[in-house]
Amino acid sequence: MSQRITLPNTDLSVYPLCLGGNVFGWSANQAQSFEVLDHHQNLGGNFIDTADVYSAWIPGNKGGESEDIIGAWMAERGTREETVVATKVAKLEGRLGLSRDNIIAACDDSLRRLQTDYIDLYYAHEDDQHTPLEETLGAFDELQRAGKIRFAAASNYSPERLKQAMDVSHNAGLAKYVALQNQYNLMERAEFETNDAPMLTKLGLSALPYFSLAMGFLTGKYQPGETVESARSGGVEHYKTDRGWAVVEALGQVASETYSTPSAVALAWLRSNPLVSAPIASARTPEQLAAIMPILNLSAEQVARLTAASSL
Repeated sequence: MSQRITLPNTDLSVYPLCLGGNVFGWSANQAQSFEVLDHHQNLGGNFIDTADVYSAWIPGNKGGESEDIIGAWMAERGTREETVVATKVAKLEGRLGLSRDNIIAACDDSLRRLQTDYIDLYYAHEDDQHTPLEETLGAFDELQRAGKIRFAAASNYSPERLKQAMDVSHNAGLAKYVALQNQYNLMERAEFETNDAPMLTKLGLSALPYFSLAMGFLTGKYQPGETVESARSGGVEHYKTDRGWAVVEALGQVASETYSTPSAVALAWLRSNPLVSAPIASARTPEQLAAIMPILNLSAEQVARLTAASSL
């Protein structure tokens, strides 16, 4: 029996790593994506994160490519019932924002691409301060009552706006956000630990961090003096500092001690924070997937060593 946790505030039973679907239709074509998804399932994974905007940034794409691939895979493999699918609304051109009409239409679009009649976890992909929270949460509530989504959650929300949204839900009896998906990793700690964490504790919500591996910097493939060919390599240049290399070295040491990978160690460090339920990480190949899937329990000393190496 593969390891499972129940996401706080839900009845969703998931593997404690969420597979990021941002690479599907971008750096992984459909055949490559199917191979990763097959291996993910074979290794016990069942939790996939995507968004309607993935991967609209590629010339010739219009958005929805990742959802199309995941939907085709679930339909071809017959895996919908055992797969927990998260997707998002608000950032796709033509489907921007969190108005009631946009959320309802975007959800129907995502359902069609995913070839399903329900979404397990539906995120507001970013805050929309031009739409009243009552309208946004009313739309999520409408979708929940219609059975089109099981739970709603927030991504890229400030602590203040998250608190306001939870208050609106409570006072109006509307669907509540069950989790927060913001950036958090060994290289990006300050915003989460200083601002998000206290509010999550106060509200009783968990975090599902994105960029858990700092756009690949924490995988071990980046080393001092070495060049890496990657679609994301330009995004990690600012991590190539004394602090960054100290984190990479510490990850390598703990990976050796645990007979695992730097990626698995970086994800385990995130899970050592009790507010983190399931970090999100993506994989283009079965080899990359194998590096992120192990669920490690680090010792307190190992956690402390990584924390010290990445000190703010």
